[in-house]
Amino acid sequence: MDSTVALILIWAAIIVVGLFILLYFFPITLWFQALISGVRISLLQLVLMRWRKVPPSTIVMAMITGTKAGLQLDANALEAHYLAKGHVPKVVNALISADKANIPLDFKMAAAIDLAGRDVFEAVQMSVNPKVINTPPVTAVAKDGIQLISKARVTVRANIKQLVGGAGEETVLARVGEGIVSSIGSAASHKSVLENPDSISRVVLEKGLDAGTAFEILSIDIADIDIGRNIGAVLQMDQANADKNIAQARAEEKRAMAVALEQEMKAKAQEARAKVIEAEAQIPLAMAEAFRSGNLGIMDYYKMKNIQADTDMRENIAKPH
Repeated sequence: MDSTVALILIWAAIIVVGLFILLYFFPITLWFQALISGVRISLLQLVLMRWRKVPPSTIVMAMITGTKAGLQLDANALEAHYLAKGHVPKVVNALISADKANIPLDFKMAAAIDLAGRDVFEAVQMSVNPKVINTPPVTAVAKDGIQLISKARVTVRANIKQLVGGAGEETVLARVGEGIVSSIGSAASHKSVLENPDSISRVVLEKGLDAGTAFEILSIDIADIDIGRNIGAVLQMDQANADKNIAQARAEEKRAMAVALEQEMKAKAQEARAKVIEAEAQIPLAMAEAFRSGNLGIMDYYKMKNIQADTDMRENIAKPH
């Protein structure tokens, strides 16, 4: 009795496992769901998808969704897109959104956009609902030297035809910033820019900044303009400080040369004074020699001393008191 029960359980387990394997490789439920939804796909094709490691549920659900939305989708094309690492549900949802919004978009273009790394569904939504991009603060200087800091709001719409190979938001922001700088820099006065900020928008829009990008610029609105520093005055002050430093350097150079010359003159004066002292030291020796040789008498000596005393007296009288 126990062996019979065990045998029944074994056969039941084999039947369950076999049924599971059968349903896994032959997704009859999924095929029947597609059939009643109006999607014509063979059971053999679903089995081959399983062998190619493509989830049949993904392809079938995408075809059901597209068929209910009125689209004609090819199972082989969906399977090929999945094998190319594409996002099948996003592509189908993008095709449905584009069809409802009367935007011309076929499966080939949508698949190319998806494989290019862009979110095709988000791109279609952006074509319907334009996106507003806020630029970072852009600093520019008018011709009168006043610095202006401006912020802009750029309203863009996705350009489906340029999504493959087109530049992104960073390029649009860079071009808008460049246009703002150019527009403010060409203004004669910062006051004219503050009075007519829309002139910046007109100048920037006329440049066709959206060429070669994945977006179409609808409008550029200047949200805020602040006054920064007086760059002209700062540059003049810097130039004045530079000129002052140059003048101080030249004056210091002249003063150093004058000090050196003064030191040189003092050295020469000390040298001359030393020679005078040396010569004066020779006078007593010369006078002694003159006395011994008889060339100088005592009366001559006293006469010389009187002349010297008279000279000293005259010098003392001439000095201011």
